[in-house]
Amino acid sequence: MSSVEEFRTEIRGWLAANLTGAFAGLRGRGGPGREHEAFAERLAWERHMAAEGWTCVGWPEEHGGRGATIEQQVAFHEEYALADAPARVNHIGEQLLGPTLVAFGTPEQRARFLPPIVAVEELWCQGYSEPDAGSDLANVRTRAVRDEGGTSRSSGAGSGGDWVVTGQKIWTSLAHDAQWCFVVARTEAGSTRHAGLSYLLVPLDQPGVEIRPIRQLTGTSEFNEVFFDGARTGAANIVGEPGDGWRVAMATLGFERGVSTLGQQVGFRRELETLIDLARRSGAADDPLIRDRLARAWTGLETIRFNALRMLDGVAAGAPGPEASIGKIFWATWHRELGELAMAVLGAGGMTAPEAPYELDYWQRLFLFSRSDTIYAGSNEIQRNIIAERVLGLPKEIRP
Repeated sequence: MSSVEEFRTEIRGWLAANLTGAFAGLRGRGGPGREHEAFAERLAWERHMAAEGWTCVGWPEEHGGRGATIEQQVAFHEEYALADAPARVNHIGEQLLGPTLVAFGTPEQRARFLPPIVAVEELWCQGYSEPDAGSDLANVRTRAVRDEGGTSRSSGAGSGGDWVVTGQKIWTSLAHDAQWCFVVARTEAGSTRHAGLSYLLVPLDQPGVEIRPIRQLTGTSEFNEVFFDGARTGAANIVGEPGDGWRVAMATLGFERGVSTLGQQVGFRRELETLIDLARRSGAADDPLIRDRLARAWTGLETIRFNALRMLDGVAAGAPGPEASIGKIFWATWHRELGELAMAVLGAGGMTAPEAPYELDYWQRLFLFSRSDTIYAGSNEIQRNIIAERVLGLPKEIRP
């Protein structure tokens, strides 16, 4: 395995050589609030990456990855962001489900599901949040029951039947583009809270599954409602033991807040630097209050980066520490405030679209979409409860 700098040089050179020709126009395309942009082209780009061995770089080599160290993975995500390469379409499969299956999956599950993720042949979404639960994941009402005689397409020979899933998930990112969903469902009748949950792998292209895109403030639909009405998946498509879903689901959330956040911060820095330049050119930087907010944004971003670097020790050990929850509050609040600062820099002009078809510009979209940053993937309020109760050992919040 090459050194970190050799690895960084290799991926930098590959990106420079390959983000050309048919892929040249993909630089900067996609991302939060803009997932609709050039989706087919970005999918083709990512399959090209797979063919060249640049997907799932942090996975073990025996599972199709490169076995990259934590430091090399950081280098990969930073260089990818620095090249302004297009937003990934396979993030949920590569960064969330894949590591979960490496850690908890059976050999048969790994053989079935990991190769299509590496090759970007199957896309995944995450079935966690529910309408009446908010960020309270333990309040799951979607249920799944065993049908010993089931014969769904995903059952396989001698699999022992099916799980039959009924319920609703919401805020399901990219479900409208996915073929599979990993679903937290209640499999033990009468169970409550964290007990009795299971982690199921459910195909979406089947009767009993309805996906409804949710129109957002930005006019786009990254999030979806997903309805399961007797949807089926093979009995073998359970990760971990029945009733052990909470532990597996929490591990997935830990993987979600891993090394890719360092690449995210490169994008944040580009946004901040562009906004500073805009403030200087427009004269907004002459306002001492604007200058103060820009300075605070810069120091806040440095704090986010140092916290993320501190988190890497826990990621390397396979158990991200409290820095993961702290980091989510930091970056989500920072990014929302950056959108508000952008509107202050633009002034009254930020409230208008210049001409037909009156689409949002970059800063307007950032302002509107970043409102969701402090809500999805665990709201700020839930993150504070987690830190208070599980890290600091404070008394639990009184619940009805």
